[in-house]
Amino acid sequence: MWKEFKTFMMRGNVLDLAVGVIIGGAFGSIVSSLVNDIIMPPIGLVLGRVDFSNLYLILKQGEPVGPYASLAEAQELGAVTLNYGLFVNTLVSFLIVAASIFFLVRAINRLSVEEEEAEQAPSGKTCPYCRSEVHLEATRCPHCTSELTG
Repeated sequence: MWKEFKTFMMRGNVLDLAVGVIIGGAFGSIVSSLVNDIIMPPIGLVLGRVDFSNLYLILKQGEPVGPYASLAEAQELGAVTLNYGLFVNTLVSFLIVAASIFFLVRAINRLSVEEEEAEQAPSGKTCPYCRSEVHLEATRCPHCTSELTG
C-alpha cells in the first residue's frame, strides 16, 4: 500500500497540482493585499473617504443598540450585519484573479497555436516525376535526379 501511494505521489500530475495549489494560495494573498491596500483606498478616497471593509447594514441590533463605530464593534456587541463592503473587496479580488488567469490562458493558447502552425508548415514537396518526397529547398530530386523548378 505504501509503495502504491509513493508511486501515486511521484507522478508528474500530482506534483504539478501541488505546486499549482501552493502558487495559487500565494497569488491569492498577493491579490488580496493589492485590492485591500492599493486599489480600494484610492477608490474610497474618491468616493468621499469610504472604507469599503467597514460598509455594512445592520439586520438586527446588538446590546447596546448602535450606532456602531465600525463593523468589528457591531459584531463584537452581537449585531447581525450584512457586510457588503467586504463583498465588494472580495469581488474585486476575484475579478483581478479571473483576469490574470484569462490572460495567462490566452498567452498559452497563442503559443500552442504558433507551435501547431510551425508543425503543420510543409517541410517538403513532391517530385512531379517520381512522386517522392523532396526537401522544400531542393532544386534536384535525390531519387530520380530530375531538375525541380519552382
